[in-house]
Amino acid sequence: MKLKPLGDHLVVKVTKEDKTTKSGIVLPDTIDKEKQEVGEVMAVGPGKTLDNGQKEEMTVKPGDKILFKKYALDEFKLDEEEFGTLQLSDVIAIVE
Repeated sequence: MKLKPLGDHLVVKVTKEDKTTKSGIVLPDTIDKEKQEVGEVMAVGPGKTLDNGQKEEMTVKPGDKILFKKYALDEFKLDEEEFGTLQLSDVIAIVE
C-alpha cells in the first residue's frame, strides 16, 4: 500500500458480507442498510495531536478486523482496489 494516513485516520478495506442465507435465499441490498460495516485495517495514522502536544495512542493496527459506523467511510479506488478512510472515533469495536 502506498498510502500513509495522517492524524487519527485509518485506511480500511471493506469486507463485503455474503448476501445469501444458509438456505440459499438471496437478500436484497435494502435488507442490510441499517447494519454496521466490517473491514480490515490496512494502514493507520500516527494518532491525533492532543491539546497538550502529545499524540493520542491508536488502538487499532494494520490487520485488525473492525466494526465501524455505517456512513463514516469515505470511499476511494487505488490500483483498481476499493478502500475507505475513516477516523478512529468512528470505530465501534475490534472483531476477534
